[in-house]
Amino acid sequence: MKWEEALLGFKHFLLVDKSLSDNTLDAYLHDVKLFQEYLEKIFIIIPNPAEIKIENVQQFLVYLNENKLMTENSQARCLSGLRAFYKYLLYEDLIAYNPLELVESPRIMRKLPQVLSFEEIERIEDAIDVSKPENFRNKAMIEMLYSCGLRVSELVNLKISNIRFRDEIIFVQGKGNKQRIVPIGKYAIKLANLYINDIRVHIKIQKGHEDYVFLNRRGKKITRIYVFSMIKQAANNAGIQKIISPHTFRHSFATHLLEGGADLIAIQAMLGHESVTTTEIYTHIDREYLADTILSFHPRYKIR
Repeated sequence: MKWEEALLGFKHFLLVDKSLSDNTLDAYLHDVKLFQEYLEKIFIIIPNPAEIKIENVQQFLVYLNENKLMTENSQARCLSGLRAFYKYLLYEDLIAYNPLELVESPRIMRKLPQVLSFEEIERIEDAIDVSKPENFRNKAMIEMLYSCGLRVSELVNLKISNIRFRDEIIFVQGKGNKQRIVPIGKYAIKLANLYINDIRVHIKIQKGHEDYVFLNRRGKKITRIYVFSMIKQAANNAGIQKIISPHTFRHSFATHLLEGGADLIAIQAMLGHESVTTTEIYTHIDREYLADTILSFHPRYKIR
């Protein structure tokens, strides 16, 4: 079994059996190819991935770390891709044991995500000149990100047929093609309705893009890159100094829900996290919020 053959089988396994998104699939394949390229670079000829030893993987991680080619987070993600590859080989009985089973992940500092206050989100939206049709669309997209906690990929792929305006919910196609139901706020509904019925109807829509909610001037669905650049510009126009991205609105959505007393399991379901452990990072943000609150308002903590 050669690397090319194993990678082809791995790709088919991820695509068919695991139903992973294109981005995750590409990342896993990149991780394995990066490891293969490392072996070739240091002149270790191992034509069969089944011949890999634990030492090879440990030396690979040392190489990445010493040459500062990746952050600790990226190293951990790369190791995750390699683990998935060797779990696949073990599952298919192509190897007798998993050489990565005893490899420890790099210790990483878990950074708290950047969060906007509700007032900052309103400042960003209010700074948008909605007299221009594309700007009204942009405001509707920002509100949709915040109101529903969407990933940017979920926003650009959102379809009109996935919105139930009367029921105030949307069906979101998340990671791994897993669908979840998310409530949508009345303000987001209002903006989406106005965009679809008053602006979108005047666009000449390209074939195959008829059902996508947010379209560019050429009648095709909005791209991820455009959403990133649009949000950066909108934040600058509003005088927001924080470094933000589309994901910042998702973080803000979860944090504001938690601050308002929402149940962590409910937030997990709305975000589409497989494990509640992923959602628990927002409890750390909430602790900071609570600490700031007590320092600001409790009479014993006020500075005289």
